[in-house]
Amino acid sequence: MSNLFWLTDEQMERLKPFFPKSHGKPRVDDRRVLSGIIFINRNGLRWCDAPREYGPPKTLYNRWKRWGDMGVFAR
Repeated sequence: MSNLFWLTDEQMERLKPFFPKSHGKPRVDDRRVLSGIIFINRNGLRWCDAPREYGPPKTLYNRWKRWGDMGVFAR
C-alpha cells in the first residue's frame, strides 16, 4: 500500500497529554502505532491486514484495546 497515513509532529505533540505514561520497558513508537490504528479504521481493514510499516498487528490491536478501555479515544 502506497498511501500510508502518518501523524505529524504537531499532531503528536497535541495528543501526547492524552496518552498514559510509560512505565518500565519503553513502548513501541506511539506515532507508528497510532498512525496504524487510524489507517486500519479509515480503510476498514482487519488487524492482520495492517501494513508492516505500522508494526506487528498484535501490537496495534493490543494498544487500540488498551487505550480504548482507558478512554483515550473518547477524550
